[in-house]
Amino acid sequence: MVEITRMSFFGNSNIGIYAFANDKVLILPPGIGEDDVREVNSVLNATPIVTKIAGTILNGVFLAGNNNAIVVPHMIFEDELELMKKTIRENNVDVEIVVLNTKYTALGNLILCNNHGCIVSPLLEEKEVKRLANSLGVEVYKARLVNLDIPGSVAVVNDNGGVIHPDASEDDIKLLKSITKVSVEYATVNGGVPYVKSGIIANNKGVVVGGNTTGPEVLRIRTGFGGGG
Repeated sequence: MVEITRMSFFGNSNIGIYAFANDKVLILPPGIGEDDVREVNSVLNATPIVTKIAGTILNGVFLAGNNNAIVVPHMIFEDELELMKKTIRENNVDVEIVVLNTKYTALGNLILCNNHGCIVSPLLEEKEVKRLANSLGVEVYKARLVNLDIPGSVAVVNDNGGVIHPDASEDDIKLLKSITKVSVEYATVNGGVPYVKSGIIANNKGVVVGGNTTGPEVLRIRTGFGGGG
């Protein structure tokens, strides 16, 4: 049974905009209390890195990746980048940090991936898509989901399953399955928000959802991530 817990950061249930996680690291902004960091990590069980990205606390908006690489925007501050690299090095974490040279910076919204495959926004330049494929170690496909150029906002996947915006078509779901090799459930978060990334932080160890997520929503999310009905 997949472990799911509800949380809010800064009094806000849109936790997915603040944090990035894979199975190796959990990247959180400063200002989240130590107790909250411990609680998130009791579910996600990864090396915590506390930093801003480009001087903001919107880590989930700016970061994307899988267990092979974390992709960061070009306007990340040098000290933030160095802190991430230093923490990874000191904890013997085997993950690459890749600065993407694209004018688009909300990479968490533009990139959806797990350790099987990756869907990226058609907005991303071909040169950067090739770099992504090399770094992430998976095939990368340009595609829209739910008729939008933000695949990372409308779905969340790990290597076992995931969830997607309720307006996704059958073709969207087939495409997602063919690329990421997982089945997904329709879901919302935080009492009806369809942009599921905004309220979910997930890796292969567990799932954290926004504090306003209802009981029925948690059940859908649990089913989506392989926890049964």
